[in-house]
Amino acid sequence: MHAKQGATLYRSAWQTTILLITVLWLTGCGVNNIPTYDEQVKSAWSQVENQYQRRADLVPNLVETVKGFARQERETLTAVVEARAKATSIQVDESILNDPERLQQFQQAQGELSSALSRLMAVSERYPELKSNQNFLALQSQLEGTENRIAVARRDFITAVERYNTEIRTFPGRIWHSLLYSDMELRETFEASSPDAEQAPQVEF
Repeated sequence: MHAKQGATLYRSAWQTTILLITVLWLTGCGVNNIPTYDEQVKSAWSQVENQYQRRADLVPNLVETVKGFARQERETLTAVVEARAKATSIQVDESILNDPERLQQFQQAQGELSSALSRLMAVSERYPELKSNQNFLALQSQLEGTENRIAVARRDFITAVERYNTEIRTFPGRIWHSLLYSDMELRETFEASSPDAEQAPQVEF
């Protein structure tokens, strides 16, 4: 009787040991890499959203300040307002990461706002009083800083997507993807629309 109990305990301990070894082996082989990298993509995307929203929030004050010194630049001011409206009309939650078409539309809308802001900055060169206005100078600093943060956030997002996609397509991640995470698809990323698209726009006054 005691011998049978001892054998049962031994077998149970052995099975537990094998289970622990298996868990440690799976962990060491990167079984958790795919969901971990996917969360990093989502986190990086939230920073992209935050920085674009920060820029959108600066636009109304910027437009009003320029308008006070350069009302005749109505066409340029209108273009900025319309570009902002278009950029902020696109819903940008996590679901956009699973919709390549929406992501492309979002990227295009933000690009149009960048272009409109660049034209507005060029117009400001013709108004010395505007360029020396303290409110305008403060907005200049905030916009320039935001453009730099946008560039960093986009770069970090692109890097996170690349890491996630590479994990899914290479060994051993490809195996774990087929066995455990087949519902998790490759992620879309930003595409450079010009040779220097990864650089922050120059905001000069």
